[in-house]
Amino acid sequence: MQEVHISARSIELFEPLLGGDRVRALQQQAVGIRNTLGTSSVWNVNSTASGGGVAEMLHSLLRYARGMGVDVRWLVLDAPPEFFRITKRVHNAIHGSPGDGSSLGPEQAFVVDRVMHENAVALESLVRRGDIVICHDPQTAGLVPTLMRKGARVVWRCHIGQERPNSEMDRAWDFLRPYLERVPLAVFSREAYAPAWLRGKRTFVLPPNIDPFSAKNQVMDDATIRAILAQVGLIEGPCETAHATFLHDDGSTGRVDRAVDVVRLGRPPSWETPLVVQVSRWDAMKDPIGVLHGFSRLVDPEAPRGAHLVLAGPSVRAVADDPEGAKVFADLHQAYLALPDALRRCVHLAMLPMGDLEENAAIVNALQRHAAVIVQKSLVEGFGLTVTEAMWKRRPVVASAVGGILDQIRDGLEGLLVRNPSDLKEFSITLRRVLVDEVLARRLGDGGYRRVCDNYLSLSALERWAELIRQVLAQ
Repeated sequence: MQEVHISARSIELFEPLLGGDRVRALQQQAVGIRNTLGTSSVWNVNSTASGGGVAEMLHSLLRYARGMGVDVRWLVLDAPPEFFRITKRVHNAIHGSPGDGSSLGPEQAFVVDRVMHENAVALESLVRRGDIVICHDPQTAGLVPTLMRKGARVVWRCHIGQERPNSEMDRAWDFLRPYLERVPLAVFSREAYAPAWLRGKRTFVLPPNIDPFSAKNQVMDDATIRAILAQVGLIEGPCETAHATFLHDDGSTGRVDRAVDVVRLGRPPSWETPLVVQVSRWDAMKDPIGVLHGFSRLVDPEAPRGAHLVLAGPSVRAVADDPEGAKVFADLHQAYLALPDALRRCVHLAMLPMGDLEENAAIVNALQRHAAVIVQKSLVEGFGLTVTEAMWKRRPVVASAVGGILDQIRDGLEGLLVRNPSDLKEFSITLRRVLVDEVLARRLGDGGYRRVCDNYLSLSALERWAELIRQVLAQ
C-alpha cells in the first residue's frame, strides 16, 4: 500500500465566502472529535491517488481536517490490472450497465479476496483497534470484514450509484454483499443509491463537494486563462508563458509547461471562438460519442456563434483503476474520423497531461472558465463533480437529468436539464438555446454559483463528516 502525504490547510480561508460563524462552529466540533479520538486515527483507503473525483475530494477534505488538528491519513490500494478490470465491471453494474459483460462469480471473488488479503497484511502494521477506517467505493469493500475483526470502526463510502434497479445492479450488489452486509455504517451520495439490505439506521447521505481554493477551482483572470490555454495548445495565439501560472496548495506559484495531446483537423480555435466543453474520464457512461453526435446536429449548417466542441479527459495511460479508458477514447476517435472534414475542424479531442496533478487541475480550471457552455451528457451519473465545478465558475451548464445532477440543478435556474440523455435532438436543441441566448447563459451561471456556495463547497462536506464521525465514535 502507498500512503499519500497530506499537508495541513487552515479552514479560516472560508470566512470571506461563508462567514466566520460557520468556520468557528466547525473548529469547535473538531476539538470535540480530537478529544474523543484520543490516540486513534481516521484512515481513508481508496484505489488511486489521482485521476478522479474521489481522489480530488480526499486531497481537499483531509488537508482541512489536518488543519484543525484531526489525525487523518490516506492509503491507496496496491492491486494488479486483473483486479481493476473486475472492480470496473462492478462499477459499471452498479450503474446498471453490463460493461465488458464479464462474469461476477466465484473466480472473480477469488481474485478480489487474494488482493484484499495482500493489502490487509500491509494494514496490520498501521491500523490499530479503535481507529476509524473509511473504505471508499467497491475496490475497498473486501477489506471491511478484516478491518472489523481487527477492532477498527469501519465506514464504507460509496460514491457511485443510480436509482433505477435492474439485473446488472442486482448482480453487483450480490457480489459485494458478503463483504458489506455487516458494515456498521455506509455512506451514499443519495439515499436512493443504497441497496435495500443496507437502508435504514446504517446509512448516511453525504453529497460530494469541491474545494474553491484548489488549483482546479481557484479564481483566474482572463490573462492567465488565455496564457494557459495557448501554452497547452487548446487555443491559438501568442503564448505568454509568464502568465501561464497558478497557485500550488502550499501557496507557491506553479507554471503550466506540458502540452495537451489534441486530436484535431486544422488549427486550434481562436480566443474569440465560443467553446462547448465536456471534461470527464473516458467512460462510456459519460457518453462522449453522444456529445459528439449531438454537437454534429447543432452544426447544421453551422454552430451558433461559430462554436467549437472540446471533449477533454485524462491521458488514457495515466489512470490505473480505469482499464476501459483507452477503448472508450479509441471508439470516440473512430466516431470523430467518420465526420465530414468541415465538422471535424470544429471538434477537438484533448488528452490532458497527468504528470503533475496540480498542473492538470489548472488546465481544467482554465478550460472550464473559458467555456461558453459546459455539458455533462452522462447516461447515468453518481453525482457529477464537473457540474459543480462549472456552476462554481459561473458557467451555464447543459446536463442530463440523472443521478446527483438532479440534486444540483433546478432546471432553468442553475442550468438546463436534458430529460432523456439518449435523445440527441433534445440535447442539441437545449445546447443551441444556451448558445444563442447570452442573457440566459449569464443568469444560469449566476444561479449555479449561488447554489454551490450554499451546498457543495468543502466546508459543507466537513460539517457533514463531523456529524458522521461523532456518530461512529458514539456507537
